[in-house]
Amino acid sequence: MNGATFGWRAIWWLKSMLPALGGLGVFCSSFIDSSFVPLPLVTDLVLMELSSLHPLRMPVYVAMAALGSLGGCMCLYWLARKGGAAFYAKTQGHSPKRIQRFVEQHPIACVLLPAAAPFPVPFKPFVIAQGVFQVPFVTFLFGTLAGRGVRFFIEGYLAVRYGEAAKEFVLHQKWYWLAAVLGLVLVYFLIRRLPLLRKLGNSQTD
Repeated sequence: MNGATFGWRAIWWLKSMLPALGGLGVFCSSFIDSSFVPLPLVTDLVLMELSSLHPLRMPVYVAMAALGSLGGCMCLYWLARKGGAAFYAKTQGHSPKRIQRFVEQHPIACVLLPAAAPFPVPFKPFVIAQGVFQVPFVTFLFGTLAGRGVRFFIEGYLAVRYGEAAKEFVLHQKWYWLAAVLGLVLVYFLIRRLPLLRKLGNSQTD
C-alpha cells in the first residue's frame, strides 16, 4: 500500500468515524484540517451528514466547524507571525513582496474571502500570509470566523434542504462554487475602485 492510498483510506475512515462524535467530531475534524494535517472535504461531508440527520442542530454543527477551523488557523497564524517572511518563502516557494503589498492594501478581503471559499480553493497559504505580513489579530479573528461561518452555514443549509443531493453537489459541482467566489472577488474590487473612479471623473470635469 503506497502513501497516497493510505492517506485516502485514513481520510475516509475519519469520515465514517467522526459523525458518531457529533459536534465534537466536527470540531476536531475542522481543527485538524485547518492546522497541519489536510483532510480535504472531511469536515464538509461530516457537517452535511449530521445536519441532514438532525436539522435542528445544524447551527450547532456550523458553529463547531467554524470554531474548530478558527482554532487550527490560529496555530498557523501565530507560527507564521513568528517565522516571518523566511517561513513564507520556505513553505510557498516564491518571493513574498508582491503578496505582502496585496495583503497590506486589502487585509479584510485577504482574510474573509479565502475563509469563505469552498474546496478546491487553497486556504492555508492565505492564513500563513496573514501571519507573516502582520494582519491585525482582530481582523484575522473575526474575518476568519465570519468567512468560515458563511461557508459552513451554506453547506449546513443545503444539507437540511436537499439531503444527500447536497453532498453530491459539493463533491461534483465545486467549480460552480469557485466561480461564485471569483465573482464575489470581482465585485469587491469593483466596489473598492468606485471612489477612485469618481475622484478621477471629478478631476477631469474640473
